Amino acid sequence: MLGYEVNFDGLVGLTHHYAGLSFGNEASTLHSNSVSNPKLAAKQGLLKMKALADLGFQQGVLPPQERPHLPTLRKLGFSGSDEQILVQAMRTAPRLLSALSSASSMWTANAATVSPSADSRDGKVHFTAANLNNKFHRAIEAETTSAVLRAIFNDDRYFAHHDALPSVALFGDEGAANHNRLGKDYAKPGVQLFVYGKQEFGGESGPVRYPARQTREASEAIARLHQLNEPQTLFLQQNPAVIDQGVFHNDVIAVSNQQVLFYHQQAFLHAQQGLEQLRRKMASVEAELVAIEVPTSRVSVADAVGTYLFNSQILTKQNGKMMIIVPEESRQHAAVWHYLNEIVTSGGPIDEIKVFTLRESMRNGGGPACLRLRVAMNEAELQAVNPGVMMDDCLFSRLNEWVDHYYRDRLTASDLADPLLLLEGREALDTLTSILGLGSIYAFQQ
Repeated sequence: MLGYEVNFDGLVGLTHHYAGLSFGNEASTLHSNSVSNPKLAAKQGLLKMKALADLGFQQGVLPPQERPHLPTLRKLGFSGSDEQILVQAMRTAPRLLSALSSASSMWTANAATVSPSADSRDGKVHFTAANLNNKFHRAIEAETTSAVLRAIFNDDRYFAHHDALPSVALFGDEGAANHNRLGKDYAKPGVQLFVYGKQEFGGESGPVRYPARQTREASEAIARLHQLNEPQTLFLQQNPAVIDQGVFHNDVIAVSNQQVLFYHQQAFLHAQQGLEQLRRKMASVEAELVAIEVPTSRVSVADAVGTYLFNSQILTKQNGKMMIIVPEESRQHAAVWHYLNEIVTSGGPIDEIKVFTLRESMRNGGGPACLRLRVAMNEAELQAVNPGVMMDDCLFSRLNEWVDHYYRDRLTASDLADPLLLLEGREALDTLTSILGLGSIYAFQQ
């Protein structure tokens, strides 16, 4: 049976702005309070989706969430009409209003952890929405994320959905940004690599400067929920030293595709021991690890973070060779670009580079890999996906018209209290659920 890796990219929301909300994400902090362009951000993301679909890759769309999030403001003591709540929040708690207006659900690598049916004992594709409890502005996403995933993967013959883990420090979960799956064909058994920042009960020391957002306990819980077999599951700790240099997720320092693991020399704690375990586990599923280690002498951790070299996508082309998708910032850095070109001319599995301009997302700390959730499926499972979210010429045209109609091309923090922005957003999302065929997934639609 044929296997596919389908990338579901997050559509940037109407309240995309630069608030510097993500401590530990240095790009987010650096561009705090800059003027954003939500319309441009959405169109940049759509261009990436369409380009990959045109190249023959399976590409889907995940919708944004409703923001500002009035239900949370009401829970926190604000009362009155929607307009009154926005005015009160801007006057007395502007940072809170900013957090509850974040368009961070665009980074769907954090939406969930996904395990394909080939790895699960019940033969289903499993989804666990991430609780994202380390950051308040993201911790409110899980309920809607679950609703979105259930609306897209809505056939219980093939798909199993799990609620987010308890929202406490012990089970801090950041989704697929700390999860890799390696093997041969996407429809055959593989090895699932969970990368965690700290272990709450015992374990090695964690980072000091910035928080470790993923715990081993959360990764182990997801492995149990997804019915994964122990011989095909591996837990590795991210190097605390690189977390303290701004590597807030594993996908900022490593990326994988099939048998390839592309990673920085400093990515993992006890790296050689861990990679040897990975090689043995991959051999058990008849796959040979191709490890591409980038030495610190060629690309520093700071340059990796600044260019998002590893927050890239590696995609398998129809000829079996691989393409790496990088942001424009990687091309603009001489040493990183030189190294990338060495890789594609080395005779290894990656023989092509494709560059995308994602400036609006990059300035808020999210590159190509942040914008997508990978779902490995076989042919029958792919046919069971809600077809309304799959990118093609028609959907691309409709979504661009939708963005042109509803999105603003300039947004600052003070605009978040504009009641028209809230109304524009609700009308836009109501229309979008019709375009994508998702039904009533938002609280305001109930």
